[in-house]
Amino acid sequence: MAVTLDATEDRLRLAATPTERRQAQSVVKTNERAALESWRSPAPIPRELAGLLAQVIAAVASGATVSIGALPEELTTTEAAKQLGVSRPTLMRMIQDGEIESRLAGTHHRVRTADVLAARRARLASQRKSFDELRALEDQLADTR
Repeated sequence: MAVTLDATEDRLRLAATPTERRQAQSVVKTNERAALESWRSPAPIPRELAGLLAQVIAAVASGATVSIGALPEELTTTEAAKQLGVSRPTLMRMIQDGEIESRLAGTHHRVRTADVLAARRARLASQRKSFDELRALEDQLADTR
């Protein structure tokens, strides 16, 4: 059985055992698509879900650790800030500046999970771009020496 690396209320991180990894590699190697399309279970597996399972199996086969998390459709500002890796006051500034939309539930702001995840992707892309620019500048400086 997979090894639990850590678990919280809404997140479970598992690491596959060597046996599970070998089994996943066998499934991938034997027939990536046919293995999932001919998979028998009490309930039919929709095509989209089969694709997700194929990604999980491929990740396990390559030795990656797979994390599965569940988030509600809307988040509190505290949880949204945690997902973004920023403080709650920073998130509130982002909401005020229109970077992330929110709605009021009484006196409390709620943020759509999809908006938070999109903002996180944009934030990571911006960080990667800045890092790449810094590396390019460092390379230029190294070439002039």
